[in-house]
Amino acid sequence: MPDDRSNETRPSPDALLDHAEREGRGRLRIFLGAAPGVGKTYEMLMSGRARLADGVDVVIGVVETHGRKETLALVEGYEVIARRKVDYKGRILDEMDIDAIIARRPALVLVDELAHTNAPGSRHPKRYLDVQEILTQGIDVYTTLNIQHVESLNDVVAQITKVRVRETVPDSVIDQADDVEIIDLTPDDLIKRLEEGKVYFPNTAQRAIENYFSSGNLTALRELALRRTAQRVDDQLLIHMQAHAIPGPWAAGERVLVCLDARPGGAARVRYARRLADRLRAPWTALHVDSPRLASMPEEDKDRLANNLRLAQQLGAEVTTIPGQNVAQDIVRYATANNFTHIVVGRPTRSRWRELVEGSLTYDLIRNAGDISVHVISGNERSTEASRSVKAADEQWQFEIWPYLKATAFVVGSLAFAVLLDQFLDVRNLAIILLIGVLASAVTGGLWPALYACFVSALAFNYFFLEPRYTLTIRDPESIVALGVFLVVAVIASNLTARVQRQAVAARSRARATEDIYLFSKKLAGAGTLDDVLWATAFQIASMLKLRVVLLLPEDGTITVKAGYPPDDTLAEADIAAARWAWEHNRAAGRGADTLPGAKRLYLPLRTGRTAIGVVGLDNDKQGPLLTPEQQRLLDALADQAAVAIERIQLVADVDRAKLAAEADRLRSALLTSISHDLKTPLAAIMGAAGTLREFAPALPEQDRTELLSTVLDESERLNRFIANLLDMTKIESGAMEPNFAFHYVGDIVGSALQRARKIIGEHKIETDIPRDLPMLKVDPVLFEQALFNLLDNGAKYAPAGSTIRVQGWTDNGSVILQIMDEGPGIPPGDLERIFDTFYRVRKGDQVRAGTGLGLSICRGFIEAMGGTIAAANRTDRSGAVFTIKMPKPANPPNFDASNTDGVGDLA
Repeated sequence: MPDDRSNETRPSPDALLDHAEREGRGRLRIFLGAAPGVGKTYEMLMSGRARLADGVDVVIGVVETHGRKETLALVEGYEVIARRKVDYKGRILDEMDIDAIIARRPALVLVDELAHTNAPGSRHPKRYLDVQEILTQGIDVYTTLNIQHVESLNDVVAQITKVRVRETVPDSVIDQADDVEIIDLTPDDLIKRLEEGKVYFPNTAQRAIENYFSSGNLTALRELALRRTAQRVDDQLLIHMQAHAIPGPWAAGERVLVCLDARPGGAARVRYARRLADRLRAPWTALHVDSPRLASMPEEDKDRLANNLRLAQQLGAEVTTIPGQNVAQDIVRYATANNFTHIVVGRPTRSRWRELVEGSLTYDLIRNAGDISVHVISGNERSTEASRSVKAADEQWQFEIWPYLKATAFVVGSLAFAVLLDQFLDVRNLAIILLIGVLASAVTGGLWPALYACFVSALAFNYFFLEPRYTLTIRDPESIVALGVFLVVAVIASNLTARVQRQAVAARSRARATEDIYLFSKKLAGAGTLDDVLWATAFQIASMLKLRVVLLLPEDGTITVKAGYPPDDTLAEADIAAARWAWEHNRAAGRGADTLPGAKRLYLPLRTGRTAIGVVGLDNDKQGPLLTPEQQRLLDALADQAAVAIERIQLVADVDRAKLAAEADRLRSALLTSISHDLKTPLAAIMGAAGTLREFAPALPEQDRTELLSTVLDESERLNRFIANLLDMTKIESGAMEPNFAFHYVGDIVGSALQRARKIIGEHKIETDIPRDLPMLKVDPVLFEQALFNLLDNGAKYAPAGSTIRVQGWTDNGSVILQIMDEGPGIPPGDLERIFDTFYRVRKGDQVRAGTGLGLSICRGFIEAMGGTIAAANRTDRSGAVFTIKMPKPANPPNFDASNTDGVGDLA
């Protein structure tokens, strides 16, 4: 008991280690928001100003004001560390200068947008890594983060908003933060800020409100941010209590602990704990105390315990096993140390007299739980819990002579030593020397060799040291007592030593199995294909259980062999029937099972919490049941991991197929819509103009006839472009595109594209900056001109009349760069990844003429067919889109003077 009390008042080593690791590091405060525009940067700057007023040395590492007047006003008065210039693809990007901040060594640095991706060539690829380096220098950091950038919530946010965020921050960064401050704003207030233009430009804000910033999306994101912050606060409270040895619980948040043992009713306790945790919206843990009684537990009880732990894990509990002697005290100590507020246990099942002798776990918990609520569940599943449908193999035990020979040698050795000391020691001390041989036999050979050594040592003690010596006769009654005491002590000592030896062997075996299962889980986590998972599973089961293994998965309405170790894909009719029955009924069948026992193999279903995944077949060359109870439990653990890995691969494949099907439906719908609109509209205009000319030509003025003929010609050209685009897209997707390469000067192709597009871009200003010393490119001039034409057409559609479309080119690191920039509204951030998809069109206003959704897709197809790349982005100097074409510079281009050409510069 003194040890128990000292443990309760002693700080947790893990908590103290966490505190020690933070010593010497700067403090990290994260201003966490549910969405852009809630005021994270504003609040960070206000908190920094408060620290400045307190005399703290505060500087700005990087702050993105986004042109907001309130934010710009707050930046004034701060010392701003100059940003580092990074040249990326001909553009100068500004990044935070870590070295300048560390050299300046302020007490606090403000760093905006923690999830930012640094420009290529920076020291770290992500800004949060920059922050971690600053923290290691003892500098405090204030930073901002949106909830959609948290790695573990990425899929959830994508499901809510239909937008997947590419820039994420690991959850460990939030867990390492000293403070997380939630910046909360109601959806109505945030939408109002958007409408007032305080977050985005008005044209972008309207699209954002209709899509990402809907009231439902903002409410869901707000809940995610509040829950993630509450989780971090709960962790901080637990660490504080453990570091200061504060006895819990502090009911600041609910936690549920369900205690599992081998008694019937464990499944009912697990299900009740899950329902309780759901009602309380609290985390829950399943705890088992591994006491010495486990080694002598019947196999049926071990199976029940293993099944209950598996059920808890499948239902989402954190499963924990701790060693202990006094189960009730260990449970209370664990619950108190981890701030659990509810304990779920089963009702007492022992008789009254056994409780008086051995005690009651339930009553002990109730007496010692203190402020923790104890839920006693009466469920008794003895009649409903199904026993194993597979017969267990008997433990193979073979008599070995070597342990007994070793025991004899130990006894002889201790006897010889006792004979040498006979003249100097009393007979009682000589008995102790003989005990050495008994203990050595127990350590090396176990219980039965130790008992054999007891018997031989007792005979030797009587024969050599008790009067009359060298006979088995005992003269003195005291000698009889001495011999009896020696025999009792030897038996007790051998039993205790043998028990410790068995526990050590069992511990080594469990450690070895745990290591193998851990390595197996790592192997499964790294497997990217179904074949890799199946072969890893077959090999692991075969190597750990020393059996032959086949794995079967459903395919086309039946079950077929997919992998095996050693490789084997042939099954007899009886085995096929057993495997099919195991799959259909989700129960074991075949050798050693209750169903179809005549099969060669034993077939067991692979299950997850959702459904059956497949079947595993086992066999060996021996007769009778295959698996011992311990091996069956090991197989269950391996099969569970394999089933989850297989289901993960299948779900990924299902998602990919669903995406392909959805994309095919979208393309089909877009194609029908495009054809019905883009064919019907010019045809209607042509038919209307031609009909008018046919019937009323003599009565029409010359100017009207000219306009009608121009309409026929313009709409015919539009129809021709649409059909050409369809044909080009068909060639690209079929792989029939074969560029006709030749060396050409880029300026000539740009001039040809501008001349061809003069009607489309007639209402816009055109600026070109194509240096005459640009190297010639090996391209197909027709394809390259068509790509430029489509980009010019796209810019003319979205940029307002009178605005400027700029075409510029330069060289960069062995490449020739060509950019087309417009002054339109730009590309919404959510559309940047899909802008080049076939038939994808960015939402536009009524004043923008319709497009087919093919132009940019054709641009990408043509440019990539010629070995280049094309990317879309938004301008940083003003609103507008910028498309960047990057073509490889030929190794040995021909010498060519562009100044001496008349606009056609090609050289085959």
